[in-house]
Amino acid sequence: MPRGGTPTYHLAVPPTPSDPTDGGPGTPPARPARPARPAKKAAVTKAAAAPAAPRTRAAGGKAAPARKPTAPRKAAASPSAAAAATDHVHDVLVIGGGPSGSSCAYWLADAGWDVVVVEKKRFPREKTCGDGLTPRSVRQLEDMGLAGALAGAHEFRGLRSCAFGMAIEMQWPAHPSFPSVGYVITRHDLDQLVADRAAKAGATVLQGTEAVAPIPAGASAAPGARGRLPALEGAVVTSKDDRGTREIRARYVVVADGSNSRFGRALGTARDRDYPLGMALRGYYRSPRHDDPFIESHLDIRDASGNVVPGYGWIFPLGDGRVNVGVGLLSVQGRWKGVNTSQLMDAFVDFAPKSWGLSPDTACGPATGGKLPMGLSVGPRVGPNVLVVGDASGAINPFNGEGIAYGYETGRLAAACLGRALAGAGSEAVADYETRLEDAYGLYYLVARDFVKLISHPALMRACVRTGMHSQKVMETLLRIMANLMRPDELGTAEAGYKALATLARLVPDAR
Repeated sequence: MPRGGTPTYHLAVPPTPSDPTDGGPGTPPARPARPARPAKKAAVTKAAAAPAAPRTRAAGGKAAPARKPTAPRKAAASPSAAAAATDHVHDVLVIGGGPSGSSCAYWLADAGWDVVVVEKKRFPREKTCGDGLTPRSVRQLEDMGLAGALAGAHEFRGLRSCAFGMAIEMQWPAHPSFPSVGYVITRHDLDQLVADRAAKAGATVLQGTEAVAPIPAGASAAPGARGRLPALEGAVVTSKDDRGTREIRARYVVVADGSNSRFGRALGTARDRDYPLGMALRGYYRSPRHDDPFIESHLDIRDASGNVVPGYGWIFPLGDGRVNVGVGLLSVQGRWKGVNTSQLMDAFVDFAPKSWGLSPDTACGPATGGKLPMGLSVGPRVGPNVLVVGDASGAINPFNGEGIAYGYETGRLAAACLGRALAGAGSEAVADYETRLEDAYGLYYLVARDFVKLISHPALMRACVRTGMHSQKVMETLLRIMANLMRPDELGTAEAGYKALATLARLVPDAR
């Protein structure tokens, strides 16, 4: 396994008279001739706004200048019931059009498979998130051909960490597989870009369409074997256009409906409550520093009584006059569950550096929040023809609360496994998804869970933060580890430190 949990991908394509040449791990194969699709009524359209042309890399790895793209076009209305006729069986049905679902759909559709995505909301739509894209997210978006579309988003160079009156600015570390740049872009805009990209690749994206019930394989709704999800033939969906109900059938089903995952729970998924759970709240504020070149994190957030709690506050500049401001709290085995995140947010806004200009008067609206299942805490994730991806699988990084990158990556991993299954490998390829997840993230998330348990003790957290903030080198090492950017080609301080932590994690029983 590459150090730092970097997955590799190989996506099989539908049989064609002349198979394309595989570009190797991490490189999607050339796109084959697209298989015939069922006839659709003339009124049926797909949401397929084309992204701006991808940026080219100039000498030295710098991004060449690109014109600022126009605002994303509003996606077309959801297709009618005829677009997903019940007598047609798709290759893959994806439940949810967020990062993991749209990523999975893009890679499958781009390889030539017949994919349909059902998304209960209409794009563009709001989504509670920090809106920050780390180099891992940027890599996935670039691989999907969306580098040019990011040119209009606010670019930032790295992270500014603040605590106990000190601040350290850190550039994104150099890495052979990831760019040294990040962006801040609202999920309102980002999710539409990726869903449109999937549609342009050939996926059918049904907006305003909610999967309300699974269609079990066979005559009964028998549950899957212990530790496995049941087999499905598809899903019953309802359309917000006409409130009509119909069935969509597919050979394989991907559950990508987010952290609440109603569809997943209907199949039997559940969060392991011994794993850490994140709780976050965020809002938008007008700020004179909206175009700051660094995102900012505060490691000493306090409750209403002034006590430091495990978590952090953030200020992410959007470059459009606004900043995304939020607080994230880590709860381990129910500890800190009773903390009021609204009060925590109010205290952070009052505590933040005055240069940001944060106050109730500069708030753009009420803050919104949600729970963040972390460390692959949700399972089962595999059935005979079912896979669970992204936040629905609890794939958020416990170190830093990042979920977008792992949504893109797990969606792409699922696509690779399903491509092999559709090409003839069947259930063996589906089951391999769990192995691929474990290879990419298992040990890293084990170390992260141990870290979260450590900082859940206030005295230990204060000691760790105070020590780290006195050393640029220590903080840069932590950034590389916590952002999952360890290099696979050399053993530096971060790689050596992670290796030592991983060795300890293997030796100590995982009490979660």
